[in-house]
Amino acid sequence: MDLHAALSLGLPLGIGIAAIGSGIGLGLIGQGAMQAIGRQPEATAKIQLAMIIIAALAEALTIYAFVTMFLLKGKI
Repeated sequence: MDLHAALSLGLPLGIGIAAIGSGIGLGLIGQGAMQAIGRQPEATAKIQLAMIIIAALAEALTIYAFVTMFLLKGKI
């Protein structure tokens, strides 16, 4: 397998795995935040702020994979 074939196979596979991982992470973040809000409704604002920050960091994984795919696409 040469470099071009490996990139042609690996780039879409990598973006898919990154998207699946990000989706699972975002689901777990939302689940944890909803449980925390259910236990302490008076802390909703702090919990939501932390949830949004952590969700942005989890979503960054997919964005990095997407940018990397476009950078390496020229080498195929």
